[in-house]
Amino acid sequence: MTAAIQAGIPEYARPADARYPRVVRMAVDASLNHFLDLLQQRDSGRPEWRELFRAIGAGEQREGRSLDALQAATRLGARLGWRWLVDFAQAEGLPLPVLGRLAELLFGYLDQVADASAAGYAQAQAAEAGELDRRRRRLLELLLAEPAVPVETLATAAQAARWPLPARLAAVAVPATLSHTPLLPPDVLVGLERPQPCLLVPEPERLAQRRALTAGLRGVPAAVGVPVPPADAASSLRWARQALDLAERGLLPGEPVWCTEHLATLALFRDERLLAVLVGRRLAPLAGLRAGPRRLLTDTLLAWLQLDRNATDVAARLHVHPQTVRYRLRQLDTLFGPALRDPAQRLELEVALLAERAVGTR
Repeated sequence: MTAAIQAGIPEYARPADARYPRVVRMAVDASLNHFLDLLQQRDSGRPEWRELFRAIGAGEQREGRSLDALQAATRLGARLGWRWLVDFAQAEGLPLPVLGRLAELLFGYLDQVADASAAGYAQAQAAEAGELDRRRRRLLELLLAEPAVPVETLATAAQAARWPLPARLAAVAVPATLSHTPLLPPDVLVGLERPQPCLLVPEPERLAQRRALTAGLRGVPAAVGVPVPPADAASSLRWARQALDLAERGLLPGEPVWCTEHLATLALFRDERLLAVLVGRRLAPLAGLRAGPRRLLTDTLLAWLQLDRNATDVAARLHVHPQTVRYRLRQLDTLFGPALRDPAQRLELEVALLAERAVGTR
C-alpha cells in the first residue's frame, strides 16, 4: 500500500528523502492496525489514533502539500483495502452480508481518518496564517521605526513574513474610526489596530496597484504618502498624515488623497504657524481693503507673479481687458511698492497668496 501511494500520487514520491517513506509507512501501518482493532471489537474510543492522524494532517500542511493530495492518498488506501477485503472474503468463502459489514466498517473508518487528518491540516494552516500575520505586523513596525533600522534587518524580517521587499513603498493614513474595513490587495501590510492606523503599499506607482488601492479605499477617508525606499517609510507616513489632516479640513481634494499630486501644498503647510506669519507680513498692505476689492487685487497679483509679470497674459487668464489689469497693477504698486521689484519678496508674496487661497481666508 505504501508503494502504491508513492507511485500513484506525485506529491508523495520522495526518492531523495530517506525519511519520508518511513512516514508514509507509519501512517499506513497505523491505519491498518487500528482497523484490525475495530474488526476485533477492541476499544476504538481512545483518542490516540485521532491525534495521530491530526498530526499527520498538520505535518502534510507544513510540508507544503495540498489537502487534495492527502485526501487522494486516503481514497487510494480505501480502494486498496477494499480489494484486499474482497480477495480475502472470496478466499475464505465469507457470505455477502459479512462482506457488506466489512465494507461498512472500512469506509466508515476511512471517513474518520480523513476527517481527523483534514482537521489537523486546517489547524496547522490557521496557526501558520496567524504566525504570518504576526510576522507581517512586526515587519510593519520595523519599517515605520524611527530611527530607521538597517536594511539587512528589514530584508530578514520581510523574508520571514513572506513579503518581497519592494524598491519603493508608500504609507497610507486612515482615520482611527472606520465605517468599514477596506478591501485591500493581499500584498498590503495592514496596521489598522495601531493608535494611528495605517497601511504600507508596495510599488504604489504601478498602475494596477494604484487602481486596486483606489477601489479598495472607496468610501474610506485616506491619504497615500509619497513613494519612498522601504527604510524611509516613516517619512511617507508623516506626509500621509499631514495630507489626511488637510483633507479633513477641506484643504485637499480626492478619495484617496495622493500626496504626489499636492507636494507644493504639503510643503506650504508643513509649519502652519510660520506660514501664518508669512501670510500676515507679506499681505499686510491689503489689510484695510474690503473683501471684494481685495479678492480682485489678490487674483491679479497671483496671476501676474505666475505669468512672468505679463499684463496681457494676466488679462487672458482673468478674462478682463488688459487696461483693467494695468489699473489694478498700479494699485498694487502703490500698496506694495519696492516688494514687487525684489525677486525674493515676490517669491514670498506668491507663497503667501497660494497659502491664503488654499485656506480660503480672503
